[in-house]
Order: sequence, then C-alpha cells, then structure tokens
Amino acid sequence: MLEEIKRVALVHLARDGSALSLRAVARDMGMVSSAIYRYFPSRDELLTALIIDAYNDLSGVVEQADGGVDRRDAYLARWFAVCHAVRRWAIAKPAEYALIYGSPIPGYLAPDDTVEPGSRTVVIMARCIAEAEAAGKLHTAEGVAALPATENSVYAEELRAVAAGIGFAEDSRAVEAAVSAITHVFGAVNFEVFGRLNRVFTERGEWFDRQVREMAVGMGLARH
Repeated sequence: MLEEIKRVALVHLARDGSALSLRAVARDMGMVSSAIYRYFPSRDELLTALIIDAYNDLSGVVEQADGGVDRRDAYLARWFAVCHAVRRWAIAKPAEYALIYGSPIPGYLAPDDTVEPGSRTVVIMARCIAEAEAAGKLHTAEGVAALPATENSVYAEELRAVAAGIGFAEDSRAVEAAVSAITHVFGAVNFEVFGRLNRVFTERGEWFDRQVREMAVGMGLARH
C-alpha cells in the first residue's frame, strides 16, 4: 500500500506540482481520506518519503554507472559515465527530478534524514575526481593554487569541510573546480528537463556531452 500511495502521489506531483493533497491521492486510490493518514500522517511526511526514494534511486543509478567502468583509473570515462547517468535518469523521471532539484515546495522544510541521501550522488560524482587527483592524474592541478591549510576565513573553512565531505584531501587543488563542475552538470540538466533548451538545440545529448567535456577540461581530467 505504501508504494501504491507513493506512485499515485508522483502522478499528482507531475500534474499539479507543489499542490499535493493527501485527500486527492486517497480519492484517486478509492480510499477514504482518513485511511491514508494511517500511512502518512501529513503531506510533508509523504513528500519526505518521495524525496528520499528519488535521491536513493538516482544515486543507485549513478553508482551503477561508475561501477560499470571496468578500469578504475579511467577517470575521464568515469566522469562521463556518472554525468550521463544523471541526465538519463532526469529525462526518464522528470517528476522525481523536479521534486529534488526543482523549485522548493512552499511550506515544506526537508528534515535532516534527507541530507545523507541527498548528498550521495554528489559524493559519487566527486569520487573519480578526488581519486584522479590523489593519483596525480589531473593535468592542471599543479597550476592551481591550493587553499592554504592555515587560511583563516569562513570560505576556507567551508571549502575544507566540503573537501572532507566529498572525499578530497584537505589541501586539494581540485575540490573547488569539482564543486563548480558538478553544479554545472545539474544546471545543464535543469535547462533540458525544464524545457529551456527546447527552441535552442535539437541535439541536446551532444550539447550535454560537450558541457561534460568542458567541465572535465576545467578540472584537469581532459585536455582541449
């Protein structure tokens, strides 16, 4: 029953956006409205379940894509694999993608138990970059100044925390570029999923592929 409620709720989200109503979901399922509250006491609890499911589904697909590259030192191939996995999932499941990467839902505050599932995809995407840097395989790393370990600024502390959270060394020269690249990936996917490229490119897969390569060049995973 839980899975069926979530399935119907996703249909409502795709159709009605943030105007998700437990009563409407119950009505479509042929349930009395009071019955659905036994499974999800509030709209926010249903939203949280959907969000966690979406994050877990996406990260599972991205993890599988990374693991599908046989050579673990093929860092560029792994980067392409994880980026394209994000795009394919988003195109296949636009309602779920919009739920986790679209506009915030008015009145909904995500609880702490969404944080770990929500960060997992980013950690997987960052992993090939961190491993490439650790192996000395980033072409531009020597030309980028490392953040001094003694730098006393809020941004420096935040960057070190990010580095630790996504698997980079504290003095990484690549973490800032990696965060920018991953942000760029989701920006590019957003533009496609939400129709911003509909009258711009018909070959949106090729456009995305070029974006992924440019990001790889910027991080030192590839050369022009």
